[in-house]
Amino acid sequence: MQRIFLFLYKIRAFLLFVLLEVIAIWMIASNNSQQGAAFFNSSNQFIGAILSAQNDVVEYFSLSSVNKSLVDKNAELLAELEKLRQPADSVFIELDSLLSSTFQFKGAKVINNSLRLTQNHLTINKGSNHGIKQGMGVFNEEGVVGRVKSVSKNYASIISLLHTELLISSKIKSNDVFGSTKWDGKNSKLAKLMYVPRHVVVEVGDKIVTSGYNAVFPEGIPIGTVIEIKPGPETNYLDITIELATDFSKISYVYLVENFQQQELDSLYQSTGVNYEQ
Repeated sequence: MQRIFLFLYKIRAFLLFVLLEVIAIWMIASNNSQQGAAFFNSSNQFIGAILSAQNDVVEYFSLSSVNKSLVDKNAELLAELEKLRQPADSVFIELDSLLSSTFQFKGAKVINNSLRLTQNHLTINKGSNHGIKQGMGVFNEEGVVGRVKSVSKNYASIISLLHTELLISSKIKSNDVFGSTKWDGKNSKLAKLMYVPRHVVVEVGDKIVTSGYNAVFPEGIPIGTVIEIKPGPETNYLDITIELATDFSKISYVYLVENFQQQELDSLYQSTGVNYEQ
């Protein structure tokens, strides 16, 4: 502390000069309208630039909360869209207007993700306290991501589409032919569309989407695009390679979809011994 006082004492003349200059400038600006206007305009521009930079910094650090609110809002809009997409009957039934939508959507942030394993998983920052349940389908704005495997109070583990044991019930959008999408454990950008018969006409560029023939995903969520078709080796099915719609190396936020009728469908399939893809 003594050194600081000694340093200030040594430069006392300079500090006095600066103080007198500030007083002089203030007096000139206060007593002369022309110089005052120029001074205050300049100072306003300087302060405005500082405030603008400060605002940019604040906005940058608030992007996370902004993204979270956008994901939650999009989840609400997806639920509304699903209501509008309910297939219309040829005859209007008044009771239909009282039925609620089959699906409900929630948003969450991905906090962990693996890519290099043969059985990859993701972790999200929401769990049972937020209404997340085992078996819910998971997707993002690009396409299918996976399915919820296990849930704790505040977190959930998701089986990634990049998992060699996960099958997704799929269809070719152009002709409604059904199949199953499965990852072969090799390239994280590619997967196989299985069980499509050889007589089916499939073309490069065909879009693959969820079929809606299960209790997990609504119909029409993107899965990928056909990039290669070959005759299957010694089988009656085509060997179809698709490029996945979802870039798993850049997943930040996801949507989770709950089918209110899933438990009923699971019980029905279990009682009849039916095995179906998710």
